Amino acid sequence: MATPFPSFTKTWHNTSYSSISPTKPALSLARKTVLITGGGSGIGARAVRSFAEARAANIAILGRRQANLDAVASDIRASFPDVKIYTYSVDMTDLKAVNDAFRDYAKTAGLIDILVSNAAFGGMDPPIKEAKVEDWWFSVETNVKGSFHLAQAFLSGYGKPDGIIINVTSGLSYLLGPGTSAYTVGKAAVVRLFGIVHMENPELRVVHVHPGVVDTEMSRKANYSAMDDASLPADFFVWISSSEAAFLNGKYAWVNWDVEELKSREAEIKEKKLLEMWLQGVPFES
Repeated sequence: MATPFPSFTKTWHNTSYSSISPTKPALSLARKTVLITGGGSGIGARAVRSFAEARAANIAILGRRQANLDAVASDIRASFPDVKIYTYSVDMTDLKAVNDAFRDYAKTAGLIDILVSNAAFGGMDPPIKEAKVEDWWFSVETNVKGSFHLAQAFLSGYGKPDGIIINVTSGLSYLLGPGTSAYTVGKAAVVRLFGIVHMENPELRVVHVHPGVVDTEMSRKANYSAMDDASLPADFFVWISSSEAAFLNGKYAWVNWDVEELKSREAEIKEKKLLEMWLQGVPFES
């Protein structure tokens, strides 16, 4: 069966499967400290459950709406009483609020092992010639500035020097489509931002992940029809945090791609520098 988008693997997934199950012993995150932004709803909320299923010791949930955060925290605490859940109502564009949350969490739970940068702002944009510059720039600035604040906080002594950063991005960070200018520009900039974070801190593991097309507030705002279950990106984030996925350090992956096929192509991915953003035909080395 043809995949809805060009795929790196022959097998295409729309929901979770055994290889990325958080209950798989090889994917255990026991004793790990995790921070997830945009964790009050949608993919982020489902990711909190997946990391809890993987036995993470501590999970911080950041988002704008405290009521949503409290609801997610209450649900997880009831199902996973051994997992410590922390909530922080934070606007990611507020540097002080972000730093305060990271500082409090690291002081209480310890340095952060895994940062899931999932918060984003977007929707369908009008054509460039019709766009209001204030609205257009707000979208770009929100995504880029918020990600910069997260990266800086993680690197300022609150994240582990050899920690993992999962940049939840979009295929639109490298694909072009009409009516997506602000979102595309913002997401492309964030991929490069975290790429430089990785270059400046090579001991980190940084990976860029397209989360599929899931029914979320943002996808509804953009008039996208859901194709994927939220369990797929949520469980994929757990897998990408494991040693099985270490070969994807610095790479770009879609959650729909089959991880067994990815693992079988590890040598090829490394040797040919696949799943990276380059200018084809120009042999620059970074």
